Amino acid sequence: METTTPAPAPESADTVAIDDRPPLLEARDVSKYFGAVVAIEGVSLTVRAGEIACLLGDNGAGKSTLIKTLSGVHVPDKGTLAVDGEPVTFSSPRDALDAGVATVYQDLAIMPLMSVTRNFFLGNEPTVGVGPLKRFDMPKAAGIAYEEMKRIGIDIRDTDQAVGTLSGGERQTLAIARAEYFGARVLILDEPTSALGVKQSAFVLRHIIAARNRGLGVIFITHNVQHALPIGDTFTILSRGRISGSFRRGEIDAEQLHSEMGGGDELHELSRELATLAAAERRPAVTH
Repeated sequence: METTTPAPAPESADTVAIDDRPPLLEARDVSKYFGAVVAIEGVSLTVRAGEIACLLGDNGAGKSTLIKTLSGVHVPDKGTLAVDGEPVTFSSPRDALDAGVATVYQDLAIMPLMSVTRNFFLGNEPTVGVGPLKRFDMPKAAGIAYEEMKRIGIDIRDTDQAVGTLSGGERQTLAIARAEYFGARVLILDEPTSALGVKQSAFVLRHIIAARNRGLGVIFITHNVQHALPIGDTFTILSRGRISGSFRRGEIDAEQLHSEMGGGDELHELSRELATLAAAERRPAVTH
């Protein structure tokens, strides 16, 4: 008896693969020089909607320069940036923000002694009244700040409390919520877990995953392989201003990532030297 295999159901317009869409943000062969110093050269990086792109590298690898180039602080000397597949020029951080690219730096741009509400709207305060009677609309701002924090899973008891009373993880999440509320489609997170303990790091990483699940593109800059590997979709390794490796999830493990970040052969050579030194230290002294 002859059997037939049923034809697959046609793909609807709503189920187009994410990879078929242009990246939210793309750097193409970007270079930046400071006089004779090569800060970054020929760097390419993409992030798509619903994706966490991890950028890893040791201190001095060029991560900070790349962040500032993607966020409009620096204009690249070579190469191009593209948003939704269209070339763009960011002449200032405001240009990047207007295009939906928000950067959360390590210092968070947060005032510890000011309230959650005032920090949430810092520089973008809603107002009520006209002319000389125009003033900060505190009730409206407090309501929005409370709802936005609640939406992403942070239960703030009182939005009038000082931000300095929040944990490090909660402050990071406040900065993420603020960027998203003001239209960010791409979040560039600069070492968001570097100053946090294990518990607070896990708290922030869960919220980074949640941002991805809400459809944002996230560029996660870190030197911590143990934080990047469990949540990343792509892994780009920067070394001395150049890309030394690019991988997708499942193509590399923690040991290989550490090796790539440490310079591979250089790291193995250092390990051998340290092992030899340790063996010499353990060797009993010769007495005559």
